[in-house]
Amino acid sequence: MEDFRSYMKNIVIPECGSRRLIFYLAMEEYVAKAFDEEAFFVWQSDPTVIIGRNQVLENEVNLAYCEAHGVQVYRRKSGGGCVYSDKGNIMMSYVSRRGDVSAVFDRFLSELTACLCSLGLPAEKSGRNDVLVEGRKVSGNAFHMLPDRSIVHGTLLHSTDMEALTEAIRPPVEKLSRHGVESVRQRVCNLAEYSERMMQVPEPLNSAEALMEYLVKHFCDGVMTLDAKDVAEIEMIEKEYINL
Repeated sequence: MEDFRSYMKNIVIPECGSRRLIFYLAMEEYVAKAFDEEAFFVWQSDPTVIIGRNQVLENEVNLAYCEAHGVQVYRRKSGGGCVYSDKGNIMMSYVSRRGDVSAVFDRFLSELTACLCSLGLPAEKSGRNDVLVEGRKVSGNAFHMLPDRSIVHGTLLHSTDMEALTEAIRPPVEKLSRHGVESVRQRVCNLAEYSERMMQVPEPLNSAEALMEYLVKHFCDGVMTLDAKDVAEIEMIEKEYINL
């Protein structure tokens, strides 16, 4: 496999406090349109549910729970399933040259799987867009295609609040049945749960922040820092997500 690190740039922004999840989706779009480089960045958000482009909100999200507990709800422009995210979940963004959807997914997930395996985790790809550890999902990913660029965005569960996750999202029973489980909690798992069983825990698994640093080192060989003008452009794109 071609080495990601030989050309991948980590995108960073000036310190600007807490941002909504949709800011980072807008950041993906901006980076894809403004730069030619292959790019990767990781980020976190306050408790948020983000649903796929074609999903019916009321069928997938426990809106009463989200409203009562301050969980933000947005729709993204890509397809895929419903996602709950908080500071225990690492969000990953990979911006690449446009290519066959399956090939781009496979390339990214193969590298992510290799990264997790390097930490002693028995990770494996599953289907087109998931990564499993011991049969349970730790990463799900979605694809957004632009005219000449591809965006893959995904999750990596480190220490997400599983009670909040299972309350906030309610996938249809038939979807869970396809995976042979009765609840979201049976299907997904935090990496922190696996590290508790390790004889010696690798430092990157000690916290979500440490794992984020490890991911960047694994995927990237350089840094590209955006400036205030770039951030202002991203904020303009972010507004498009409010009414999706």
